[in-house]
Amino acid sequence: MSMQFMILPYSKKGGSGDAGAPDDMPAWIAYTEALAKAGVLRGGEELASPDEAAVIRVRDGARIVEDGPYADTKEQLGGFFLIEVEDLQAAMEWGARCPAASTGAVEVRPVILHPR
Repeated sequence: MSMQFMILPYSKKGGSGDAGAPDDMPAWIAYTEALAKAGVLRGGEELASPDEAAVIRVRDGARIVEDGPYADTKEQLGGFFLIEVEDLQAAMEWGARCPAASTGAVEVRPVILHPR
């Protein structure tokens, strides 16, 4: 029975390890193609910069909106890949192959599928 996992690549802000850096694009394209060729890729996209984000909280019925990232960190979430593989070990193998693993960090997290 297969399981779904999110591969979440984090890259250093402003460095050559950014997910969108032109010199890293061949590695990202090759990684995405490898996922697709293996038949495990179920979806994924690159995310806009955290500077374009908004954080929303509701307190006592009032909406509070802040521009920018939730937290100031050294690394930023650059996107996501949704994969379907046999187990966590297989997902971690794919996570280790992600280009961000060598310059930033990669989080591998199981997806909890609820019955509909």
